[in-house]
Amino acid sequence: MKQVFFTLIILFVSLYSQAQERTLSRPGGNNADETGAAQADSVAVPPIDLYQIISYKNDTTYVDTTLNIKKDYRFNYLRKDNFELLPFSNTGQTYTSLGHDPEFDKIMPQFVAQARHFGFFETEDINYYRVPTPFTEIYFKTVPEQGQQLDAFFTVNTSDRLNFSVAYKGVRALGKFQHILTSTGIFRTTANYRTENNKYQLRTHFVTHDLLNEENGGLSEQALEQYIGEEEEFDDRSLLDVRFENAQSTLNGKRFYLDHKYFLTNPASDSLSSLSLGHVFNFNYKKFQFSQESAVQEVFGKSFESSNLRDQTRLEEVYNEANVEFRNNILGRLKFRAGYNRYNYGYNSVYILEDQKITNRLIGSVVSVGGEYEKDIAGFHVDAKASLNLGDDFSGNFVIANASYSLNEENQIEFGFKQSSQNANYNYLLYQSDYINYNWQNDYDNINSQNLHFRINSEKLFDATANLTQIQNYAYFALTDVGVVKPFQYGDQVRYLKLRAEREFDFGKFGMYHTLMYQNVMDGADVLKLPDFVTRNSFYYQDHWFQRALYLQTGFTFKYFSKYEMNGYDPVLAEFFVQDQQNLGGFPVVDFFFNGKVRQTRIFFKLEHLNSLIMGNNHFSAPGYPYTDFLVRFGLVWNFFL
Repeated sequence: MKQVFFTLIILFVSLYSQAQERTLSRPGGNNADETGAAQADSVAVPPIDLYQIISYKNDTTYVDTTLNIKKDYRFNYLRKDNFELLPFSNTGQTYTSLGHDPEFDKIMPQFVAQARHFGFFETEDINYYRVPTPFTEIYFKTVPEQGQQLDAFFTVNTSDRLNFSVAYKGVRALGKFQHILTSTGIFRTTANYRTENNKYQLRTHFVTHDLLNEENGGLSEQALEQYIGEEEEFDDRSLLDVRFENAQSTLNGKRFYLDHKYFLTNPASDSLSSLSLGHVFNFNYKKFQFSQESAVQEVFGKSFESSNLRDQTRLEEVYNEANVEFRNNILGRLKFRAGYNRYNYGYNSVYILEDQKITNRLIGSVVSVGGEYEKDIAGFHVDAKASLNLGDDFSGNFVIANASYSLNEENQIEFGFKQSSQNANYNYLLYQSDYINYNWQNDYDNINSQNLHFRINSEKLFDATANLTQIQNYAYFALTDVGVVKPFQYGDQVRYLKLRAEREFDFGKFGMYHTLMYQNVMDGADVLKLPDFVTRNSFYYQDHWFQRALYLQTGFTFKYFSKYEMNGYDPVLAEFFVQDQQNLGGFPVVDFFFNGKVRQTRIFFKLEHLNSLIMGNNHFSAPGYPYTDFLVRFGLVWNFFL
């Protein structure tokens, strides 16, 4: 605790001294840069909006160095707002999902161990950049016990037309409970290029993942009683027994992605119409391994091996796409594509059981066709996309259509429809393990989903979304009567409503931000279990200090979700499963935060789960897995503009 405060003071003094010596004339908000202070010593640098971030969908934003409450929500391991997620006790572990949002545009089966994919960088998670000068961002945050987390990023334009970026995310955390060490290593690099006449454009990235978690199966039966009873001697969580201490799971991945196109005419920015030919190449390799020194048959059942258990699941996909895109000021943007996906999923051996033969691989290819359309019509911005898999191996399709309308500068609405027919994930169709109960091969029907959604953004009222989703042939994992986790497909319909609203109130030096979500599973509540209410409320004070050299924001955040039959976590599969034996949740979490910004550095100091010091803590992130106790966390996000 003293070391944290000492580090905070030293860092602030250093940054404050630098701020007095030289202030950058850069718009960034919430600091002396906006006041004109120290203009005589300021250094002319390019405007902040020239430091561009280009998403997978080609949406362009720019680097944001401001400090606000949303930055506090995103200051975590995922670096995303985790309002709908409940973290496990250690940094780098999985999350319990408090909401449900199916992906409609992925009609190929997804890989195994989806509970380990929260921190995995998929193709859609990679950004590309265009910057006038080299730009660096360093993220650092402490972890619950013995370790640290770091995400370092650097990008540079070697010329106006060629950009490179490189980043590494590393985490190592011991955790407060026995045998829950986590280790994350993610390397990513990107390139973004265009010719002088803009006729040829290219973007590419390469990513490697190494995500390791020690697995302990949760608390033992005796430890559960000690934890729930809040026995004082077990305030040292390392004294609580766990179900086993000899297993770990590792998720590895490599991906090379290339997206390039050539304009047969002048690009749309230079003319009224444009026509381009494009090609996309995506090589994706993933491996999940669960290993255990000796079998724990009282937990997972009988096993083929008594020691040195090792389950390895691999997937290799090679995707090639050719596309043609036409843009016209009158007709809009129209894109057609044809893709070829070669997949190889499975294992190295065939398992022969008494009543079934479990094959070792699913190998094949899928040809797909699709298109996109975008146009402004009578004040509405309309966009739609569709795709269809041809063939019988993995048939599927999706259609997504949206329309948005700006009532004025302060009020916008959006509504749309989504429909998909997609295969269940690979581990529902085929799975092998050294544990006998975890071997199966299924021929599931496609999962058919429909969604109606509506969104309103109003600066004076609130931002709100409404989703009505219907699913047929819903696939899920569940705990059977004999205590075994198996995949199932629901024969009836699942239908649920999800409403979410949020609004920030600014009262000068004081402010508050409220987020509320309501969910109602109208049909299929036995297989899709969600809390009825999730709420997060922040109250804070904000002001400039030290002659406006420091901008600070400090206050409290209160989060609560209603009690429900929370999904369990299975370490062999690294998946969540449905259970009906325990109602969990219904507890508040209060955090105190003290965040500051000096020049381009944002400093975060937080007391997490502060109310547990008074109320105690015997709550859970999943059945058998305790929720985190009171923690003191410190970190920063530091930007460099060279």
